[in-house]
Amino acid sequence: MPKLSFLDLVPVTDTGTIARSLANAADLARHAEALGYHRYWVAEHHGMAGIASAATAVVLAHIGHATATMRIGAGGIMLPNHAPMVIAEQFGTLEALFPGRVDLGLGRAPGSDQRVAHALRRTLASDERQFPQDVVELQAFLAGDERLGIRAVPGEGSRVPLWILGSSLFGAQLAAALGLPYAFASHFAPDALDEALDVYRRQFKPSEQLSEPYAAAAFNVFAADTREEAELLTSSQQQAFVALRTGNPGRMKPPLAGYKDSLPPNARAILDHVLQCSATGTVDDVAAGLKAFVERTGVDEVIVASSMYDHAARKHSLALAMEAAKAL
Repeated sequence: MPKLSFLDLVPVTDTGTIARSLANAADLARHAEALGYHRYWVAEHHGMAGIASAATAVVLAHIGHATATMRIGAGGIMLPNHAPMVIAEQFGTLEALFPGRVDLGLGRAPGSDQRVAHALRRTLASDERQFPQDVVELQAFLAGDERLGIRAVPGEGSRVPLWILGSSLFGAQLAAALGLPYAFASHFAPDALDEALDVYRRQFKPSEQLSEPYAAAAFNVFAADTREEAELLTSSQQQAFVALRTGNPGRMKPPLAGYKDSLPPNARAILDHVLQCSATGTVDDVAAGLKAFVERTGVDEVIVASSMYDHAARKHSLALAMEAAKAL
C-alpha cells in the first residue's frame, strides 16, 4: 500500500466559526500524525465562506505547532495569485520553524473568480500562462540563485521541496519537464487522471530534487461503522459540491438523509461524476475502494480528502481509512 496522506480545506460549518475550524484543523492534524499519516496538506481558496484556509502559510504554521514529525505543506499554493518571492519568504519561514517537514505544492488555477483574483494581485498582468516561469523563479529563490540579483530572506537556501498539482495534462507535462513530484486532484476533477499519470511517467526527466517519477492522487474517503452512517455523513460534502457547481457556495451544511435521491437527475449526475474517485462505507468498503484505486493508478501516495460536518465523525473516518489501508 502506498503512503497515506491527508488534504484539509479547513471547512466552516453553518453554525461554526473560523476559530473553531482552525482549532479543529490542529486537532485533526495531531490525530492524523498519531495514526501514521505521512503528510498533512492545506489548500488555498479565496472568497469562500465555507473554507478557512485562504492564508495558507499562516494555517500551516498553526498546523506545524500542533504536530511534531508529520510533513506539512500546501496542496496547494495557487502561484498566479502571488509573487514568487513572497511565497519563497513564506515557505522559507515555515522551513525554518519546522525543518525538514515542509512541502510546497503549486497550482496554476486562481482558486477564486476573476474579481477575487484582481483583489489579490491588483493587476491581471500575471496569470496562469506565466505559471512555468513563476515556478522556475520560485525554485531559484529557494535555492539562493545569485543570478536573480535579489535575495528571499528567509527562503534562500531552504530548498523546500516543490510539487506540481494539477487536474489536466499541463501540470503533468510541467512536473515531468522539471523533474518534480506530481499530485493529481482526482477528488474533484477525475477526468484526465489516467492519461495525466501516464504522460508524467513517460516524459519525466530526473532533476536535483527527484531522480525518478513520484506521483500522488487524491481520493475521497467517507468512512463510518456502518454503510448507512457513512452515506449520511457524505451528504454534507454532496451538498457542498452541488452548491458550488450551481453557483451557490456557502458554509458546510449538516447531513441530510436521502439528499442525493432527492436531487433532479442532472444534479445526481454532477455528484456521480465529481465523486467517482471515492469510497463510502465501512472499513471493508474503504479497503476495497483504495485497493481498486491504487491498482488503477499505481500511485506512490494516496492523498485522502474527507470533509464532514461533524468533527468527531471526521476524526473517526480518518482512523478507519488508515485501518483500511493497513488491512491491505
